[in-house]
Amino acid sequence: METITGEKKDFGVLLKQGAEARVFESTFMGRRSIIKERFSKKYRHPLLDSKLTLKRLNAEARCMAKARKLGVLTPCLYAVDPLLNTLTFEYVDGPSVKDVLLQFGSDGIVEDRMRDIATQIGDKIGKMHDGGLIHGDLTTSNMIIRCETNDLVLIDFGLSFTSTLPEDKAVDLYVLERALLSMHSSCGNVMDQILSAYRKSSRQWCSTLNKLAQVRQRGRKRTMIG
Repeated sequence: METITGEKKDFGVLLKQGAEARVFESTFMGRRSIIKERFSKKYRHPLLDSKLTLKRLNAEARCMAKARKLGVLTPCLYAVDPLLNTLTFEYVDGPSVKDVLLQFGSDGIVEDRMRDIATQIGDKIGKMHDGGLIHGDLTTSNMIIRCETNDLVLIDFGLSFTSTLPEDKAVDLYVLERALLSMHSSCGNVMDQILSAYRKSSRQWCSTLNKLAQVRQRGRKRTMIG
């Protein structure tokens, strides 16, 4: 999502705006928080738009709750407002994995920290997938390292859904792999470390990684044709 800083809105300070939602920094009962607003689409019929927005709002909240039950850290959800179409979350203090890896690319890799981050990523994705939850947008921007604990926190479940299909799990991993190759190629093959941790975490890793090989092959063919 594009970052827009310094602009004041009713919900607080606008941080990011994407095609489906705006993200604000605000406060909730005296606590620093994040508000995600799903805004209406003018090209849709108002009744249909209202139903779709509410459905997606509730789906995101449910997927976050499911992830936490599966042992995956997410921001604490403070409130769901179906009238304003907002979710209010805990503010997670810490750098994104994207920022950490970009720093590694410019300043040199800290091997122990890289290994710890990759292990946490693979472990958390394995737990989600075994529980039938697909994140849908696994990028390094959607992973935060909490300052106090160095724990990995997954954010932005706006595209998440439930599925037990190895194909869906493989595509989830492929999205992450492509993000790493495009943004963090100078950090080496981080994906190998992530998949190593994934195999240890997931009981169903074999069928998923077999599908991942097929998804990669299709991706290569599309690249050659393009």
